[in-house]
Order: sequence, then structure tokens, then C-alpha cells
Amino acid sequence: MEQFESYFDLLKQLIRTPSVVGAENPYFMTLKRELEDLGIKTTLYEGLLVAQGNNPDSGYISSHTDRHGLICTGPNEFQYAAYISKNRGDLTGNSISEQTYKNMNERFKDQKVQAYSPCSGNYLGMGTIKTTYICERRGNLIFEIEGLEYLIPNTPVAFLDKLTLKDNFVIAQLDNVITNAMIIYLYQLGYQGTAFFTAEEEAGKSWRYLLEWFQRFDISTDKLLILDTSPYSDISMIEKLDVVFRRRDSHARFKSPLQKQLIKFCRKNKISYDYKDRYIKERNKQMIADGNKPSSIGSTELGRLIVASKNKIQGTTLQVPTTGYHTVEETAKIDSIIKALRALKNLYLS
Repeated sequence: MEQFESYFDLLKQLIRTPSVVGAENPYFMTLKRELEDLGIKTTLYEGLLVAQGNNPDSGYISSHTDRHGLICTGPNEFQYAAYISKNRGDLTGNSISEQTYKNMNERFKDQKVQAYSPCSGNYLGMGTIKTTYICERRGNLIFEIEGLEYLIPNTPVAFLDKLTLKDNFVIAQLDNVITNAMIIYLYQLGYQGTAFFTAEEEAGKSWRYLLEWFQRFDISTDKLLILDTSPYSDISMIEKLDVVFRRRDSHARFKSPLQKQLIKFCRKNKISYDYKDRYIKERNKQMIADGNKPSSIGSTELGRLIVASKNKIQGTTLQVPTTGYHTVEETAKIDSIIKALRALKNLYLS
């Protein structure tokens, strides 16, 4: 782990900067500063921060920047930011995230939270979640917070978070700071390609910002690599896995030479991997046999990009398996992170 110390130092730092869905600007500024310190050109667009080295066509890597949090929507009323009404138009009901939010209302009691300015990132106060309930009429989680009664609507509230290293695991709200740090770490090592940091992925909007960038410059590629975390039900599942791939989602099949290269590297170096679409299909067979409703195969940023671009944009995913999805106790193996970094170094820096 010592040779990856700078990566974990960076991860600790980034986790402390809030980035609630729809209020990512202060976090974008943090990433921008880190990248420009390395001499990397950065350009900020609506919903998108683009980083480019001296050879921008040598790679296209993407990772979303938003994390789940709350938005003040009324007097001492806070809603789960990804599912407020202004974001509903891009949510179709077939994402894993949407299907699981109703099971999350007990996770947040007594959770510490911090409010911040969506523009400057200035700290506005701290509170504690006291009550959480589902409002079926609005289709969202409603929170009551002690200590932030004075906030006005549209103020973002982030879960108070820090990185914990315990045994062989890292614990925090990892989705998706874990892969933001991977990209900056690659630039530290000499990566000179292009990287995208997208906003509002948890609200199903990030693909639009990414698509517009490719359209703006009339660029096509089959080598877009999207980094992410991949949720599993418990620790025993992620202990068996190092990295996760996808061959498709509910929108499209993924076709890229990058996946073959990554899988070849994994096999050669005895890195265990799973296909998330296969895992969901196998789990659904058991659910149907038990008389339960199967879950969606998932709606992803890449699948939507492929369809919307009419296959002008293709690629693959590389994901780190985690458990404790969308909480401040999301957990990943340190070894999974290191092996994902080694795969990325082999792909772009060998």
C-alpha cells in the first residue's frame, strides 16, 4: 500500500469536500485546483469539468462527482437531493439507485450533516438527522434535522464524512470520490489524455453533459472508460471480488476494445472480476424462483450515451465493488482499489 500512499492521501482530502447532487460547484473547484497544480489544462462547462494533458486523444476517462445528500425544500424540511421534483424528469425508475432508496429511510437517524453554500462552498452550519420518512405522494425521503432550522430552500446539506481505514477496507461515502481520486492519481503518474468529471449522475443527468461535449467537438470514440463503484449486498460478496465489469445495461450493449485489454490484464495478474449484468441476471432467477419481483439490470451513464449518440460513443466500465451503498459507511477493499489502479496504469501508462 505504501507506493499508493499519495492516492489515499488525496482520497482523504476529497472526501472532506461536500458535493451534493446539483450542488457540485465547490467540489469542481477543488478538483480544478488539484489538476492545475499538476500542469493539467481544465475547462469548466455546465455540469462538467474536463481535464486535458498534452496528448488529449490518448484516452477518455470519466467519473461522476456528485454524492447523495439533501436539499432544503421548506421550513425544516429536507429531501433526498437526487429525487426532488426538478430532477424527476431524468429518472425512469429502472436504475438500481431508484429501486433501493425506499429501503434507506432507517439508515440516516442521528447522522451528522453539514450545510454549505452551493456557489462558494462556504460552511453554513451543522445538524443531526432526527426523523426520516417516505412521502409516497412526492416519491421521496423526507428528513427533519435538528440544528439547521434556519436554512432557506435550495441549500445543499451533505453527510458529514471522513475516510476510515479499518483492517483491509476503506470506509466512507465512496461513490464516487474513490474514482475521482484515481483519475487525479493517474495524472500524477504521467497520464496525458482527457478526463471528465460529471455532475448529477445520481439524478440521471450526467450523460447529457458528457454527450454535449463530444457533440461540441464532433468527436467519436469506442474507448470511453467510465469508472464507478458497484454495490453488493454484504462484505462476503466483495471479499471474493477485485473489480467489476459490465457488458450491457437496460439501454445498450457495451462494445469496446478496452474491456478485452482490461480482462486480459486481470487474467494475467490473477485479479478476480465479475460482470454486473450477469450477477443481476443470476440473482433475478433466484428471486423469481422465490416468488419475488426481479430487479432491473440497471440504467447507466454509458448505456444512455451509446443510445443518444447512435453508437458514435462506445466504451466500457471499470468498477470497484462496495457494500453499504449510498451511506457514509460504504466499504471497499483496499486491495480492490490498488488492483484497479494497476489495471489503469497498465492501460494508459505502460
